[in-house]
Amino acid sequence: MNAVPSLEKMVPVTVLTGFLGAGKTTLLKRILSEYHGQRIAVIENEFGAESIDSDLLVQNSQEEIVELNNGCVCCTVRGDLQVALNDLHARRASGKIKFERVVLETTGMANPGPVCQTFFMDEDVAQNFRLDSVITIVDAKHGMETLDKQEEAQKQVGFADRILVSKKDLVNEVDYKALRSRLVHINPRAPITAVNFGETDIKSLLDISGFNLNTILDIDPEFLADEHPDAHSHHDHDHDHGDDHDHDHEHHDHEHHDHHHAHHTDQIGTFLFRSARAFDPERLEDFLGGIIQVYGPDLLRYKGILYIKGSNRRMLFQGVHMMMGAEPGKPWLANEKPGTKMVFIGRKLPEDIFTSGLEQCLV
Repeated sequence: MNAVPSLEKMVPVTVLTGFLGAGKTTLLKRILSEYHGQRIAVIENEFGAESIDSDLLVQNSQEEIVELNNGCVCCTVRGDLQVALNDLHARRASGKIKFERVVLETTGMANPGPVCQTFFMDEDVAQNFRLDSVITIVDAKHGMETLDKQEEAQKQVGFADRILVSKKDLVNEVDYKALRSRLVHINPRAPITAVNFGETDIKSLLDISGFNLNTILDIDPEFLADEHPDAHSHHDHDHDHGDDHDHDHEHHDHEHHDHHHAHHTDQIGTFLFRSARAFDPERLEDFLGGIIQVYGPDLLRYKGILYIKGSNRRMLFQGVHMMMGAEPGKPWLANEKPGTKMVFIGRKLPEDIFTSGLEQCLV
């Protein structure tokens, strides 16, 4: 049996996704041409017409891996992703190529789920590569229409650890806020940034650790601000919005969102579960196991900080589809009120079934 590798020795991988025309290729051109001081292997999932411009690459039909002037490597995947990753690792281990991280571009039509699962299901890939994060690019001008028509685009947003909105200069502020509000409601845990890829700091997109259990559970505060006060009363919400919020802005967004969002029936949605009561660990494990068996294919991302009976530490858990992991986190502090915070992002998830089931697992 292979020894578990240290995180330092594993190559971090950033998955770059977004619908056709959102700007993935523009960002990849930056990575492949800029002297950013990092050796990055870019895996381009070649499917359809969207590909890196030929003037950036040495064209050689016999060679699928091309080394670039800035030290980066570009690899075109025509087949299986895990085969390509293991091939890259073998070449790296033998000294044929050098790189410190991988950026993997998915095709614009792709659901990131199976891509992410590759990093957990294939033993060799899991030994040598660490999935760092999923970054999703959304086109400000066409984003609303794409989300309306393409469920895969909703999945891309749902999977994201960070959302980059391109082409903001092509829309007015009202339309941008409407799109942003919709993105927050699909995925409240991903920070949203409007970007100009000519100015984006490449380093800010790397080492996000979105799949690291030890990172905090990020929930966009606007998600909570947009909800009706009584919408989640059965979740034992006791969060404090504080005094530093721009309340006028929140109310404006809230009204605008309700009016606007009524026109959209997104397949992908999100809900939060919060409780100040502790979970019974056996009941919770049984319930989550059953939920994953039934709804696993429709669960995109789920993540949480759990308050478990009999433990003085928070339990950190997260999952992708039917694969779930958990590990103890840091101890609850003496002046800290323990509590559970969980977020579920998926396709047509029955919030009432999840909520009532989770409540039955509370002590």
